[in-house]
Amino acid sequence: MFQAFSRVIREAGKKFVVMDTAPTGHTLLLLDATGAYHREVSRQMLNTGAHFTTPMMQLQDPKQTKVLIVTLAETTPVLEAASLQADLRRAGIEPWAWVINNSVAASAPTSTLLRQRAHNEMREIEAVATRHAKRFAAVPLLKDEPIGVARLLQLAQDAAPVRAL
Repeated sequence: MFQAFSRVIREAGKKFVVMDTAPTGHTLLLLDATGAYHREVSRQMLNTGAHFTTPMMQLQDPKQTKVLIVTLAETTPVLEAASLQADLRRAGIEPWAWVINNSVAASAPTSTLLRQRAHNEMREIEAVATRHAKRFAAVPLLKDEPIGVARLLQLAQDAAPVRAL
């Protein structure tokens, strides 16, 4: 698994790479393995004067890596995402932004039921905006997934700020 992870990190120097991991033990195991490899290579290369780049160094380089934390506007997912952010920061990796996905609040609903759900989301959106993220985006709940460049560009063009209900 670590070798596959390292290969993907190396490919990022030549092309745009998206890695999707859940904020669970798998992500932490990858970070631990990457950190252990980094420490061992650094120890072995310390007095050689040779230049080296480990996968961890690439992940820690904000010019090379942009980490986006994606969550739902619900209590448990936001808490899990905040925990992941803390783990990333301990590893020297600063998340670039958060994405709140499938947000009813960002959809500007008109029905009473959905307006109440949107209202409930606002507490979590506010937590992301004020406590967790330097920058964030809220993606509305959509009828169709925004697959492909054209749909993503349209989504970005249509983006509107989330407002209180």
